[in-house]
Order: sequence, then C-alpha cells, then structure tokens
Amino acid sequence: MSLPAETPYDVLSRFGLGRLSGSGFPGESSGLLSHFSNWRPVSQATLAYGYGLSVTPLQLAQAYAAIGSGGLQHPISLLRLDQTPIARRIIKAETASAVLSMLEAVVGVDGTGRRAAVAGYRIAGKTGTAWKYVPGGYAEDRYIASFSGIAPATRPRLAVVVVIDDPTGGDYYGGELAAPVFSRVVEGALRILAIPPDNFVRPSGTTKLAARRP
Repeated sequence: MSLPAETPYDVLSRFGLGRLSGSGFPGESSGLLSHFSNWRPVSQATLAYGYGLSVTPLQLAQAYAAIGSGGLQHPISLLRLDQTPIARRIIKAETASAVLSMLEAVVGVDGTGRRAAVAGYRIAGKTGTAWKYVPGGYAEDRYIASFSGIAPATRPRLAVVVVIDDPTGGDYYGGELAAPVFSRVVEGALRILAIPPDNFVRPSGTTKLAARRP
C-alpha cells in the first residue's frame, strides 16, 4: 500500500496483462486490468493476492516465459517462426532471477507446489486457488485451480499454465489438482524435446557406493 498506484499498474501492464497478446487467435480476450486512476485503496490491496483483475492462460504463460527469459518478453506466435522475434526487456535480469528462485522454492519439498515436481529437473512455479467470478461478484463455493511454471529452472525452455475451471469432488486447491497435471505434461514435453536433466540430487534414502579397487 506504500507504493504509488501507478507502480504496480506499470509492472502488470509491461507483462501484457489487460491487453491482447498479439497471437491473432480469433476471439482472444484481453483480460481486465483497470487503469490505476480508477483504483480505490481496496483495489490495490486485493491486487496483491490476485483479485480485482482477470488474465487469460496465454497472458499468464507469456508472463512466466518472460521471467524464465531473464526479464525479456518475446512476441507470441501460434505458428513456428523461421527467425527468433525481437524481444523487449520488461524487468531487470536480477529481478527475474530473484523471482525464479522464489518460484523454485514453491516446488520444493515444503512448498505448496511440490506435486508439480519432475524427477531429474529443477522446476519453478506457483499454485493458484481463486474464487470463481460470477455475475454479481465472487462465488465463495466455486473455484479456479491453477499451476503456472517454468522448466528447467537452470536454463528455462518451457512455460506451462494449467487451469482447472470449477473443480468438483472436494479438492479445489491448485497445488492438489493442477500441479500434478503440470508435472505429467512437462515431463512428457521435456522428453519429447530431448531437454537434458538439470537436477542430479540423489533420491532421499539412497547412499553413494564407493568404487572398488581392481
């Protein structure tokens, strides 16, 4: 709350929230990020934990890709390009690195996103559990569960967003529902793309065998 309202608005805008991604996909939504001049104090407070704005999965994936690219945002294309498009810097490389480290801790053994882990790889990401927006406000008994992440964390190649809309059956947390889906999708993608592992920590409970002399 001590920040000028234009500061968080500027950062969110630079990440591409509240405007079309430029993918050219028919009917794409721009999401919703109201101008800071329309914010009340409560608007700025709720933004800190993800309410008061709406984003598309594609916008979220682009934002995570920028973090994985060291703060550089690349244009989105649904078609394979012959040349790498020109990127623009939206945050400092040091900032992106610090955020990536925080996101990696989320997938650690004590993190809420531990079920997003992929054996042999360092994964960075964040769980999301939000009330679903319905006419008149947020429904306190309907949810959107999500997990957004980057792999591998050492040298990112993939940004993946998993969204489960209106889950039923009891569980509704992103770490319980979306994170395992992320793990399976990313595990398969890493294998298909032949991306080498970057996490060589021995599994818990194993011991290193000493080499025998001939």
